Amino acid sequence: MRQHSKTTRRSFLQQAATAVAAPYVLTSGALGAAGKAPASEQVTMGFIGLGGHGIGRNLRMFLPNRDCRVAALCDVDESHLARGRNTAESYLKGAGRLGELAGVLVTKDFRQVLDRRDVDGVMISTPDHWHCLMSVLAVRAGKDVICEKPTYNIHEGRVLADTVKRYGAVFQTSTEDRSIAIYHRIAEVVRNGWLGKLRRIHVSLPSSPSSPGDPTPKPVPKGLDWDLWLGPAPVAPYCPGRVHFMFRYVSDTGAGIFADWGAHLVDTAQWANDTERTGPVSVEGTGKRHTTGLYDTFHTYDLTYRYASGVVLHITSTGTGIRCEGTEGWIESKSWCRPLTASRPGLIKDPIPPDGVHLFTNPAGEHRNFLDCVKTRRDPYFPAEVGHRCCSVMHVGNICMELKRKLRWDPDKETFPDDPQANRLLHRPMRAPWTL
Repeated sequence: MRQHSKTTRRSFLQQAATAVAAPYVLTSGALGAAGKAPASEQVTMGFIGLGGHGIGRNLRMFLPNRDCRVAALCDVDESHLARGRNTAESYLKGAGRLGELAGVLVTKDFRQVLDRRDVDGVMISTPDHWHCLMSVLAVRAGKDVICEKPTYNIHEGRVLADTVKRYGAVFQTSTEDRSIAIYHRIAEVVRNGWLGKLRRIHVSLPSSPSSPGDPTPKPVPKGLDWDLWLGPAPVAPYCPGRVHFMFRYVSDTGAGIFADWGAHLVDTAQWANDTERTGPVSVEGTGKRHTTGLYDTFHTYDLTYRYASGVVLHITSTGTGIRCEGTEGWIESKSWCRPLTASRPGLIKDPIPPDGVHLFTNPAGEHRNFLDCVKTRRDPYFPAEVGHRCCSVMHVGNICMELKRKLRWDPDKETFPDDPQANRLLHRPMRAPWTL
């Protein structure tokens, strides 16, 4: 994590505007205009993807922040657009801020959002196969980005992390875990050596539905731009089981429940292990997936990873818990957000000393953290490189299960040494004309 910068967003953008080689595009609202606060005080946001999580979590979390203004709403489904507009209008009317919706862009095409020079940042809440591509295009267009997890594959994640670094953009991988006291405490206890030498981490994640999914084609619903929903994914007929929450169970559009939930609890494991910018060196294990039907990602799994330090990470599809074990004790949350248990009470309640390891967080959550970092130019608590490394753990595991054999992994080169068959699975082609 880079150190906190005293540079404000306004001064950063003023410098970028005069630097010959600076790739950051200056938005019209960045330095302020008549009657409008500059972006150093207010961040104008575009919301791309207005499904259940896009509205229920992300839009609703941004709306109460007075330094955030909704500038654009985007979804390929007209019914989602209407719900997004109604949600924003209802909240802002109740807060006495309805005037903020004047001039808001409502569109099906995310490219129109990226073309708007008054948009400082975007919240991307789309299916997985769009995450990296939209984020990269947004960063190239001069936007800061907060995007839902996970990445779609290792190649795309690497392009995203490198693009964010090159353009000097602020990028937040959108999960709440690092702001939750339970997971923050686990990571700090381990990083401060209170368990002695870390030996083993066990992470349990959910399995996905036992149903293989109905692939029967249906008419495309009125108001849905199906071709744009598919985007870089292969052409496929519309069917209800392919969209909304279920997209993650189809390999053309998601990396499975393993990657979806792993981006939460495996991040805590990586954070605690001090490997958030690297990864394991081997993986072995098995997984199961359906042989018929629509859903072809792994629905159950049992994988063992090893790190260069000797730490073992064991991941099973048995719940939503995490346990860290060291030579001098253990600490655990048995299921999602459950209270901590530990080998001794002090691991749970003793304060971290002033000269101890204090890991960066924001108890107000990822959305508030993103807005703060847009203005300060500091990395958020879950930046692109760290998010990419976390998701890579699951992608490596998916490739292991696909090939049904133990794999060696080089986290520095991000390749499988001397294994061309495995390396071919690091990347999936995009449907034309979409490309990174």
